[in-house]
Amino acid sequence: MEIGFSQVQLMRLKELDAISEGQNISFETVEERDREYQKLESELVDVRRKELREFQTHHRRPGLCLLESKLIDTLVQSGFSQVVTPTTMSKSLLAKMSITEDHPLYKKIFWFDRKRCLRPMLAPNLYSVLQDLLRIWNKPVRIFEVGSCFRKETQGAQHSIEFTMLNLVEMGLPVEDCESRMNELAALVTHAAGIEEYGLEEQQSVVYGVTIDIVSPIHSHEKPETATAGSKGPSKASQVMELGSAATGPHILDRAWGITEPWVGIGFGLERLLMARDKKESIGRWGRSLSYLDGIRLNL
Repeated sequence: MEIGFSQVQLMRLKELDAISEGQNISFETVEERDREYQKLESELVDVRRKELREFQTHHRRPGLCLLESKLIDTLVQSGFSQVVTPTTMSKSLLAKMSITEDHPLYKKIFWFDRKRCLRPMLAPNLYSVLQDLLRIWNKPVRIFEVGSCFRKETQGAQHSIEFTMLNLVEMGLPVEDCESRMNELAALVTHAAGIEEYGLEEQQSVVYGVTIDIVSPIHSHEKPETATAGSKGPSKASQVMELGSAATGPHILDRAWGITEPWVGIGFGLERLLMARDKKESIGRWGRSLSYLDGIRLNL
């Protein structure tokens, strides 16, 4: 009977970023398997230690921070203004987004008390800022924010309890220009993030209703069918990961803020952009972590 690596061994090899093909080796005996595992683990530990030393002496900033800086510079140079809003959010502000106790998202929110929570999204804060800026600034008004959001997500390869969002919105456009502008902004961000393959798919959102998702093929040891950049979406035969979600207005949610201007808005997950760029399968190593630094496991 052929013997493969144990689940514990496979988990450790995955932590050390072993190539998938190397995890599927079969052995005739347990002793032979364990010898090969010890050899492979030792080699991978040496490689990861070298990468951490290079991090210390060269770039010194995690990919998440570098990506954030790159996106900020790109958007500022494209005429957007950065805003910074509170990480806490009021229950009343979420209610203006229709997120009340019977909403699917409500149970995923981290509540401090009956009135305040950690923000699960950036959009309500941006709406609040736009209310004032639309009275003061010339149109179109272009703003964006990058910051942490929090949700009680099930632990999986594509979800994290704390994640980093980029939300951008351009308001005061001619309504007939909104769709083409959405495509331009999706291309602007994905290009700045180094994403080579992405597509656009219509989806149903629990907050905005119909949205246009920016998706990328999920890469594994099996080569998937993929879409070319800017196409209408990867083949339905391939698995895809949502990188961002776009919507346009006027929208029914605008009424709570008294906003009537046409607009385009997109929210991107930075950790997922890193996953797509580097063709990785797990989100945990790319975000804020005590176990990984720049995607490299620390318990070496």
